[in-house]
Amino acid sequence: MKSLERMADVRIWMVVSSLVMVFASQAPQSQEAPTGFDGKSNGLVDDQTHQEDQVKFDEVEGVAEGLGPLYNAQSCAECHQNPMSGGASQITELRVGHLGPDGRFHNPDIPIARGTEIISGRTLVNDRAICPNAAFPDTEIQERVPESESIRATRMSLNLLGDGFVEAVADQSLIELARQQCKKNHGKICGLVIHVPIVESPGRAGVGRFGWKDAHASLLSFSGDAYLNEMGITNRLFPDEVTNLCNTVSEPNDAPGPDGLSDVDRFARFIRTSKAPARDAKLAETPQAKRGSVLFDKIGCEVCHVRSLTTAPAGTKINGGAFTVPPALGGKVFHPFGDFLLHDVGTGDGIVIPVIEHYGRAARQMPRECSPENFQRTRNRLRTAPLWGVRLRPRLMHDGASPTFLDAILRHRGEASKATHGFEHLSRNDQEAVIEFLRSL
Repeated sequence: MKSLERMADVRIWMVVSSLVMVFASQAPQSQEAPTGFDGKSNGLVDDQTHQEDQVKFDEVEGVAEGLGPLYNAQSCAECHQNPMSGGASQITELRVGHLGPDGRFHNPDIPIARGTEIISGRTLVNDRAICPNAAFPDTEIQERVPESESIRATRMSLNLLGDGFVEAVADQSLIELARQQCKKNHGKICGLVIHVPIVESPGRAGVGRFGWKDAHASLLSFSGDAYLNEMGITNRLFPDEVTNLCNTVSEPNDAPGPDGLSDVDRFARFIRTSKAPARDAKLAETPQAKRGSVLFDKIGCEVCHVRSLTTAPAGTKINGGAFTVPPALGGKVFHPFGDFLLHDVGTGDGIVIPVIEHYGRAARQMPRECSPENFQRTRNRLRTAPLWGVRLRPRLMHDGASPTFLDAILRHRGEASKATHGFEHLSRNDQEAVIEFLRSL
């Protein structure tokens, strides 16, 4: 009798195993995300459309198009250009603020026009202004930092290439990554997840992943924010000028074209369509770089500089339902060498996410997932810098103050202390191998 039961169990096991194999064979397989610096589409749109979107991304704006009144750059490419449009650059921006009597971070109040107007709700201090000019010769609106703002920080502009794949990672994937990271490292390394408003989906929130503080989850939100705050051009997502002084162009400045798309739509599509940064294939195959890759993991750098992530399946709705992951972005494995979480590695700039600046009118009714306390916790945390394409950056870390890989590694403290100590205890040859590996990324 027992023999018959065993035979039945074996038959059941064989049937279950065969079904598992069938389902596994039918399950969609993840594919490698395309990489390269060839300026071609990753497949989301055809190459011609991608290049037309790049024309908009590169376009130099003037006062007649709504530039300013306060701004930092005249085009997206001015801050995102190395080695091609969408990459990083040497451009930095200035952010300031102060601690109040309550010990919490407070945004600055910056007087312009000889003190007749106060710019508030932002940490960004724009470097440029359109006034005084011929139409307004006596209007002085240049921003300057008041002595009261004792927290002062500069931030490098970021690479945007491949960020369509980053956007397509499911929120839950990043939440689970943070949970596992904290669990495996016994609470010593815990990436902070923050939920942020999706500006194009009022009342909806997503897991932040773009910008040094993870201020945005959506590339459309990110594009609208930058168009206003970096270039001073109002758009449907951010229709309110920072100041109306010297302003003569009707709002919003960014109007839809004949195809129904406005510039912010094209910016977001250009980024979504870009290929991920490619490695230096020749250097990556050298014995020294390969050894450095092994050591990189061994000393613990891969805990935060996560090698690989996988995007959500095609058809998944993200950004509060405003965007559906297309086949070109869905189910793709990419290699950013970053976890897109916020960490305290001893280099925090002291700045907290300014909600009015980054979310505009959406800040008036913040989604319930957006925790004010978590926003304050961003003060001394920064997003793990993705290392893809890092070899193309001569200035490293958020402030660009580390000109060599060795400088950048040795600055890592806080949650990264163990990895830094591990590097310091390597032999000189092994340290060089790790750096050679970084040069291949």
